Amino acid sequence: MLFNSISFALFLPIVFFLYWFVTQKNLRNQNLLLLVSSYFFYACWDWRFLFLLIFSTVLDYYTGLKMSEAQSRGAKKFWLWLSVSINLGFLGFFKYYNFFAESFAEAVANLGFHVDTWTLKIILPVGISFYTFHGLSYVIDIYNNKIKAEKSFIDYSVFVSFFPLLVAGPIERATHLLPQIQKPRIFDYAQAVDGLKQILWGLFKKIVIADQCAKYVNLIFNHSGEYSGSTLWVGAVLFAFQIYGDFSGYSDIALGTARLFGIDLLRNFAFPYFSRDIAEFWRRWHISLSTWFRDYLYIPLGGSRGDTTTKVRNTFIIFLVSGFWHGANWTFIIWGLLNALYIMPSILFNTHRNNLDIVATGRVFPTVKELLSMLVTFTLTVLAWVFFRSETVSGAFHFVGTMFSGSLFTLPEVFPKLQILLVLFFLAIEWMGRQQQYAIATLGLQKPKAVRYAFYYMLILMIVVFNGNSQQFIYFQF
Repeated sequence: MLFNSISFALFLPIVFFLYWFVTQKNLRNQNLLLLVSSYFFYACWDWRFLFLLIFSTVLDYYTGLKMSEAQSRGAKKFWLWLSVSINLGFLGFFKYYNFFAESFAEAVANLGFHVDTWTLKIILPVGISFYTFHGLSYVIDIYNNKIKAEKSFIDYSVFVSFFPLLVAGPIERATHLLPQIQKPRIFDYAQAVDGLKQILWGLFKKIVIADQCAKYVNLIFNHSGEYSGSTLWVGAVLFAFQIYGDFSGYSDIALGTARLFGIDLLRNFAFPYFSRDIAEFWRRWHISLSTWFRDYLYIPLGGSRGDTTTKVRNTFIIFLVSGFWHGANWTFIIWGLLNALYIMPSILFNTHRNNLDIVATGRVFPTVKELLSMLVTFTLTVLAWVFFRSETVSGAFHFVGTMFSGSLFTLPEVFPKLQILLVLFFLAIEWMGRQQQYAIATLGLQKPKAVRYAFYYMLILMIVVFNGNSQQFIYFQF
């Protein structure tokens, strides 16, 4: 069930009505409705994998209770590692089995031997990387005494499987979401309106920006050998906006939908393409994943403490794991490696926290230095996205090589003027709203009501007009 589908447009109002008008006076019934709705939402993808989601939920719920009952640190550690091993085992099997089998066979073949590998036609359960990380953060936080085990199975299950975030995040923490699930919720009209606005902006990002860019991105990447360097630059830049519009659009819809039910989810994007260096980019891109790796991998490894070797090692580990999390392909590993190399100078010279504020705060335009910094950061990001989008490593290197060939100075064969104008319009709105939680959160509030509603209706009209090229959300494959 896609957020931009007719089925979701019917599903959401029904759940909303039942939630606020039938179960509003009973918190347990509200949470039970959310749980049933979430399981139905997930079963619409593939009902068979619903049992895997339920198994993962039961495993971590039971593990949490056993850890809270444990009389020794050793017993707690046993239950922690049992949960971690089983969760990562399932994730590894469904997501990485074929990758490791094929990579092993290829490595052995390079040594002159032939090995017949047995590979499976494995369907990747949608959202498995996200709900697995929900459960892992929960049991790790219990082990570290940050939270206590949740005794209500319904409440814990809603935390893991709340339908707005179930298939593509944001990756929630029990410390943030569980308290909201446990306390009574009262309908807040202003919060609901804000949620609808964020849903509207998310749909615009997805349908008008991401899906329209996808047409030209697929054309250029699938036939990259036939095009000039200038055309490949067009494709790479459009992919940067496709993946941003697609993923941040999903996150906006998820956050807005949750707000309709009186729940605030973690922010996942903070205008990353206005970053002035790579460190700032990663504080603004897929925030819930970046902070998850920071808290549960980078800091336990020692973080930025220790000598230079330790800092370099930990930085490379975090980015390589991040690349591997995104998919079983060497292209993702190289994408992670590139970002590690990009950020290394700021780590070595301790400048990675230089840009903690919002660019051009209180000003309409950035300074020349800020503009150049943003352009350099964006260009580096675009080059890394080529590896993320490409099917093979050799294809990615050939793509980048052509981008910097002499044909760069020719006119591009593919230059979608309308889509480029839409991207520029999108960028202008994002720039004007960069100090808010999302671009149109407070945009135009000082304007007459008629002007504001004209803007909203324009967005709706554009969504309707461009809705014919519906694409699955990119991050569903992760």
